[in-house]
Amino acid sequence: MSNYTVESFTVENNTDNNGVNIRTRLFKPGSGSEGKDENFAIVLVHPYSMMGGSQGLLKGIASSLASDGYVAVTFDMRGVGRSTGKSSITGFDEVKDVVAVCNWVCYHLSLNRILLVGSSAGAPIAGSAVDQIEQIIGYVSIGYPFGMTASILFGRHHKAILQSPKPKLFIMGTQDGFTSVNQLKNKLRSAAGRVETHLIDGVGHFQMEGPSYDAHMVDLIIKFIASL
Repeated sequence: MSNYTVESFTVENNTDNNGVNIRTRLFKPGSGSEGKDENFAIVLVHPYSMMGGSQGLLKGIASSLASDGYVAVTFDMRGVGRSTGKSSITGFDEVKDVVAVCNWVCYHLSLNRILLVGSSAGAPIAGSAVDQIEQIIGYVSIGYPFGMTASILFGRHHKAILQSPKPKLFIMGTQDGFTSVNQLKNKLRSAAGRVETHLIDGVGHFQMEGPSYDAHMVDLIIKFIASL
């Protein structure tokens, strides 16, 4: 029996002319587990919609965080699953979805502290939203695609997270096919504020995002939360 509960909601993003409905799942600690912080939530942003990314890929991390006593939120960005609208190639429209979900968490759940976690292409998308929401207190990237080829799509997102003064943790496998260790280090050399990196030796991009590494990601996220 799981010691967390899941509720589904639709978050209305009215920043677009036509409006976009974002399908959202709320993972809450069960009645038998002690909540870590009543004013805190972890919002997770899924990988690239154009390559099959969806909130389902983050269910393992979200459910484990909830089992550990944290409120976690996942959602399908526009054009994915039951969310309306159309996915964008560069992810800039999706930044509005991240902002809408974070605002919903603040006002509808009455939570005033958010850790934003982005996976793969979700990392640059989340990074562009970090300073748009005052209640976001930190950021975690899982496999940020900083490499040259990926930067054709996501390069215009880099500046926002690198210039943000908020605490940042970048998790990456040393065999990541989109970003080399040197590319990561070179990018983060100019980053503002507190920046941490955690390299997982011998692990590739999609391997690290697979379910076998969910527990490892949860452990790193919880340790980062404790340091905030």
